[in-house]
Amino acid sequence: MTSKSQTEDENKIMAIPYGLIKTNYLHMKKVIYSKVLEIINLTESTYILRLEKNDFEFIAGQYLVLNVPVEYKAREYSIYSPEDAPYIDLLIKEVETGEISKELKYLKVGTKVELTGPFGFFVLRDNVKTKMNHFTFVATGTGISPFHSIILSNPGLDYEIIHGVRYGYEAYDSNDYPKDRYLLCTTRDHDGAYFGRVTQYFKEKGINKNTIYYICGNSGMISQLTDYLEQNGISPENIRTEVFF
Repeated sequence: MTSKSQTEDENKIMAIPYGLIKTNYLHMKKVIYSKVLEIINLTESTYILRLEKNDFEFIAGQYLVLNVPVEYKAREYSIYSPEDAPYIDLLIKEVETGEISKELKYLKVGTKVELTGPFGFFVLRDNVKTKMNHFTFVATGTGISPFHSIILSNPGLDYEIIHGVRYGYEAYDSNDYPKDRYLLCTTRDHDGAYFGRVTQYFKEKGINKNTIYYICGNSGMISQLTDYLEQNGISPENIRTEVFF
């Protein structure tokens, strides 16, 4: 399930200028009703829920709360589509013990859902967009979602993605990134560029000290990688995190 971070750490909040928070975050929060446009299956258990955008605006990296009114079940999902897309995409993985992730997959086209938001501070700082910065985006599973939105919303961004999954077929929409910017780590087969966890990848290959790290996915990976980066001289100011599960 793609849910937002459990905590908003102080570094992320302080990284955003107050004026930007006031103008683009608090003011933009709204509730709208949106129709289901399409269900796009990426794997047997992972799909894109495509919704009407209407006048819902957001900054790439943010998330929303989706509620199916009849069911009264709400969940938080990072936005997968770019800012200028005429629709809103959510990347969702069915969870065995989860109810809504399974139900959303079978919503009929035209079904109305409720969207609240946007929320979150897992975005590019306003000041970095005008500077020559390099970004290292690290994700596990559907934690790739905010990075997909950020990258497609910011052409010309200098970045690399390290994406950890179990199987090679879980490299969701990897063709949306240049081949030399996307590296897949797999743990159950050898279909990726690296066999092993993303934490193992960095310990073996080393780290880039001239980059800003954005890390999204499971809490265990985030905790381990953050500790490793800080122990190896990466300033906490250059590490941004978003916990999915």
